[in-house]
Order: sequence, then structure tokens, then C-alpha cells
Amino acid sequence: MSYLRFRQLCLAARQLEPVVEDLAEVFGIQVCHRDPAVQAFGLHNALLPVGNTFIEVVAPVREDTTAGRFLQRRGGDSGYMVILDTDDVDRWGPHVDAQGVRVAAFLGHGDYRGMQLHPKDLGGTLLEINHTRYGESLDGPYNPAGPDWQSFVNTDRVERIVGVELQGGESEAMARRWGSLLRRPVENSGESSGEGQQVTLDNAYLHFVGDRDGRGEGLSGVDILVNDLEAIKERALERGLPVDQSQVSIGGVRFHLVHSEALN
Repeated sequence: MSYLRFRQLCLAARQLEPVVEDLAEVFGIQVCHRDPAVQAFGLHNALLPVGNTFIEVVAPVREDTTAGRFLQRRGGDSGYMVILDTDDVDRWGPHVDAQGVRVAAFLGHGDYRGMQLHPKDLGGTLLEINHTRYGESLDGPYNPAGPDWQSFVNTDRVERIVGVELQGGESEAMARRWGSLLRRPVENSGESSGEGQQVTLDNAYLHFVGDRDGRGEGLSGVDILVNDLEAIKERALERGLPVDQSQVSIGGVRFHLVHSEALN
């Protein structure tokens, strides 16, 4: 059966470890993998599982990297990439080409294959679509997370990522662009404010809103399903991070703290 699922988001940071430590301490999660292959892009990274979804943080280790230029353009740490997985990457190639979206990079090693799509064609956010052989189950193999990611999962405070917020001055056009590319309908988000459109994947949603912080187009927020809201807020305050009743900011991204009842 064909699927298209959210698996991972990527944050770009000027310094890797402070952001990784904030994520780990606030959400009660831990690093499952560091991928030496990203050195080819002038980066180092860390991947942390949130249930069977993932947060990756990358940071430049040399001058003149794509991520470094992105950080300069966004004015600091920021959301960088949305990563989806599917059953068959090959079938997306002709469709992506027909949509006029450029492939920024083809990826492949071992049981993993993918393609990264140019952010200028989508509204400021890099999109990756990938497949890991034998990865049909969300709890099965997922190459970017390393060989034993399941043993690092801790859901005491957070359950999984359920949505990603993408902002831009032309958010409706951005939503239509992503919906057409992903072969998914664009719907009203259902927020009480009436703002935004939504594209629903098999296990999460992409939420498109106007420019809320003056930083321009990009990945601006994450909806994360929480099991212990008070512990999250307490640790965020201890670390001097911006916090309100239902939100904490880490790595230049707003993490919206969602209760399971809100999804029903």
C-alpha cells in the first residue's frame, strides 16, 4: 500500500550542542545517532527520536556551506527541512519534474534512497522524500536514525510530532504548491483563529500560515504531542527558554505543545 508519512524535521543551528542539549533536557529525549556522512556537506549533526518521529539538528563545521548561508539569511537558528518517507521514491521523480520542482540532491547508501527538493521552488524550506528498505512499519528500520534508534525512545514527556508549521507572506499559494506536489488536498486548518491552510499526510499535517515573526518564508513551528506538559515547561524555564502556556521556543522554532484530546 502506498504511503507518504512525516518522519523527521531538521533544524539548522550556528552551534550544534546547545540546541541538542535544550531539546534533550526539555523534552526528555536523547541522541540516537550522529551521521558522519553529513560531513560531505560541511556539517555535523545529531538525531533525536520523538516516539517514531525525529528531530535532527545540523550545524556548519566550515565556511561557505548551504546551511551556513541559510542561517545568515534567516538571521540565526531556524527550522531547515521537512523529511517525509514513502514506499517508492522512484515514482515521485517524474511527478516532481512535471511540477517544475528542482532536485537539489539525490541521496543513496545501503538500504536508503531519497531526494531533496529545492527550497526556492517550495517556499523557503528544503523537502526530502526518502525510503528505507524494510521500513514499512514506523517502528521499523529508518536509515537516517542509525541501526538501533528504537532503544533510545523515551515518551515520558513527548509522544510524537504531529504537525509542522510553514510560514510565508503568500501562505495560501505555498499551501497550494505543496498540496499539488504531494498529491494531497489543501484544507482549512480548523484553527479557532481561522488562519491557515493544511495539507494532511498519513500520520501528521503541514500547516501553512502568514509570516508570524518577520523572518520570512520557512519552517517556523512544530506541533508536538505531549504527555507531561508541566515537566516540559519547568525544564524550559530552568534553561531560560521562551515559554508560555502551550509553547516553548528552541533552536529558533516554536514548539506548540499539543494534548492528545486536541487531536480528537
